Amino acid sequence: MNIDLNFVITNLPLYEKAAWLTLKLAFSGILISLVIGLLCSIILYFKVKVVEIIVQAYIELSRNTPLLVQIFFLYFGLPKLGLKMSESTCAIIGLAFLGGSYMAEAFRSGIESVSKSQIESGLSIGLSKIQLVRYVIIPQSFSVSMPSLSANCIFLLKETSILGAISIVDVTNLTKDLIGMYYRTFESLTMLVVVYLIMILPVSFILSWLERKVRYAEFGN
Repeated sequence: MNIDLNFVITNLPLYEKAAWLTLKLAFSGILISLVIGLLCSIILYFKVKVVEIIVQAYIELSRNTPLLVQIFFLYFGLPKLGLKMSESTCAIIGLAFLGGSYMAEAFRSGIESVSKSQIESGLSIGLSKIQLVRYVIIPQSFSVSMPSLSANCIFLLKETSILGAISIVDVTNLTKDLIGMYYRTFESLTMLVVVYLIMILPVSFILSWLERKVRYAEFGN
């Protein structure tokens, strides 16, 4: 099979632009999902009345519906109710909505690993719940949560591959367009694989390094 290098070189700028857009949407969704996950896990841990039920319902809804359906609802459903958002906004909200539930479970596993004696000691010296979370719970639970948080970040980055369903020109949608226009399937798919590797491998290495650092800090090695 002959590879059309001219086709590859000509379309590299398009893949670069699409890759930056993909990373921008992914990291925005990941950051918001981390905040959502942390808040939800704290609410569940302290069993905040009424709000706890809402959080549990959100987690079940988010984890048991596909991201594609969630994005379709945001992009096509909400305008029927008079709320219209841009494609990028829908993508970020969709990623954050899905990711927040997974991050909540990851954070909760870490929080529950903190011994009750540590919690009781913090309360006995007069720490408020906010101070308890900031100075006792989060620092100790982070190392336990880190592997799951890292896996969720990679998962959300890969989930951006369906954002083309709402006309976002991410790398996957760009590949589909190029195949449709030029019928250069092998070259287009090869560039897609390479671009995803370029995006995901550095993130994976950084998260693995961070996991080791957090683990060493916990055990003092």
